[in-house]
Amino acid sequence: MNFKKTACFLSVATLAPSYLSGADKSKEHYNVLFIMADDMRPEMGCYGIDNIQTPNLDKLAATGNQFMNAYCNVPVSGASRASLLTGVYPKFPQRFTSYNSSASIDAPFAVPISEWFTENGYYTVSNGKVFHNIQDHASTWSEYPWRVHREGYGADWAEYNKWELWMSDVSGRTINPKTMRGPFFEAADVADDAYADGKLALRTIADLERLGQRDEPFFLACGFWRPHLPFNAPKKYWDLYERAEIALAGNQKRPPSLPKEVTGSQEIFSYAGVKSTADEDFQRLAKHGYYACISYIDAQVGLLLDALDELGLADNTIVVFLGDHGWHLGENSFWGKHNLLKRSTHVPLLIRVPGSEPRRVKDVVEFVDLYPTLCEICGIKTPPKQLDGKVMNAFIESKSKVDVRNKAYIQWQGGTNVVDKQFSYSEWSKPNGTTSSMLFDHAIDEEETTNRTDDKTYTKIKNRLSYKLSEFIKLINR
Repeated sequence: MNFKKTACFLSVATLAPSYLSGADKSKEHYNVLFIMADDMRPEMGCYGIDNIQTPNLDKLAATGNQFMNAYCNVPVSGASRASLLTGVYPKFPQRFTSYNSSASIDAPFAVPISEWFTENGYYTVSNGKVFHNIQDHASTWSEYPWRVHREGYGADWAEYNKWELWMSDVSGRTINPKTMRGPFFEAADVADDAYADGKLALRTIADLERLGQRDEPFFLACGFWRPHLPFNAPKKYWDLYERAEIALAGNQKRPPSLPKEVTGSQEIFSYAGVKSTADEDFQRLAKHGYYACISYIDAQVGLLLDALDELGLADNTIVVFLGDHGWHLGENSFWGKHNLLKRSTHVPLLIRVPGSEPRRVKDVVEFVDLYPTLCEICGIKTPPKQLDGKVMNAFIESKSKVDVRNKAYIQWQGGTNVVDKQFSYSEWSKPNGTTSSMLFDHAIDEEETTNRTDDKTYTKIKNRLSYKLSEFIKLINR
C-alpha cells in the first residue's frame, strides 16, 4: 500500500520547521487516544442509567468533559464516521447517505483528520472499526489500518460463521435461512479476547506501548464493534444483570401524527431468533444483550485507561470516547437506528484533556465539531475552508466565547433535523411542494411522545427552526 510520505515517520525535531508552522507553539502537542463504539447510545451510569454497569466509562466521565447533549450528524455507521472524521456535514443526496459511505469517494475534496494530523507531525494509527470501510482513506494513516481480519468485513460480515463472530456451538443451530446470519445474541463462556473487541483492546495496548516510545506525538484510533448486533459478549458480562429486573422502554407506542417518513431499522430481523419485537421476553433478552455488550466494551476501555497510567502516558494524552450514533431499545416502537428521533441521534461523548477540570457540558454539540476541537486542543491549525463544525465552547480559553452554534444539524433519507437545548424539529420536503414535519419540546417531553408541529402555541418556534433549517441547507449547498 502507499503510506504517507517518508517525512511522516521522522521525529518531531527533524520536522520542526514544517511541523511548527502549522501549530500554536504555546500549546503542548498532546497524544490522542480516540475510542469509538458502534451503535452505542448514552446508556451508561454517568448518563444517569443506574442499572447499567460501566465503572470505567463513569471514571473517565468524572475526570473529563462529559457532553450531555452531543449528537451525530447522520444516524448510520458508515456515513456518521465519514462525516465526523472529515468534519463535513452530510449532503443529500450526494454525500454521506448510505450505510457504507466512503469519505474518500463521497467527499474527495476533504482532508480527513488522519491525514491532517499525520501532516502536522503526528504518528497516526487506526485499529478496529474507525472508518466504516478499512480501505477508506487508508493511505492517510502512518500505517495501514489494522483489524482482526486484515481484509476487513464485507457485506457478508454477519454470515454465520464466516468471520468467527459467534463462539458457542449452540449459535450454529440457529441460523436465519434468508440471510444465513446467526442469532442476534450470544453469551459464550469465553475469555474477553475470544471475541474481536478483546483482541482489539490487546492490540491497542501493545500499540500504546510502542507509540509512547516514539519522538513524535501519536493519534491512535480504536474502534470497537459492540454493542452493534449481534449482541455477543462473554458470559461474565451477561451475569452482571438479572434479566427480570431490566426495565422495558416506557414509551413503546409510535407517537401520534408522526410523519410516515419516520421508520425504524429492520436490521435486527436479519438475524436468527427474532420473531416479534413486541414480545416482552424478546425485549428483555435484547436489552440484556445490549447491556452485556456495553459492560464488555466498558471493560476493554478500562484496560486502555489502565495502560495509559502504567505506561506514564496519561498526563500527556487526550482521551476521546464516543458512540457513532444512537439506538432504539423499544422506544417509540422502534429497535435500531435509521431515523431522526432522539434515540437514534443522541450520543455519548467524553473528552478528557490532561490538567483540565472535569465538567458536565450542557451545550449542544455535534460530531462535525470534533475535528476542529481536537486541532484546537492539540495546537495545530485546521484545514482551510473545509470544516463545517465549530470548536466546542468547553475548550475555548478566552473568557469571551466565540460564536458557537449550540445546535446540531442531522440528516437522514431526505429529512433534515435541527436540535437545540429545548427543541428538536425535522422537515421532509415532498415533490409536490408540501412539507411534513415533527416538533418535540424536550423540556416537557424528553421521550418524544407528542409531535407538536400542528400545535398553534408552537407556531413561532416552528417557524424559527424551519428558518434555521433553510439556512443550514444553503450552507451545505454553498
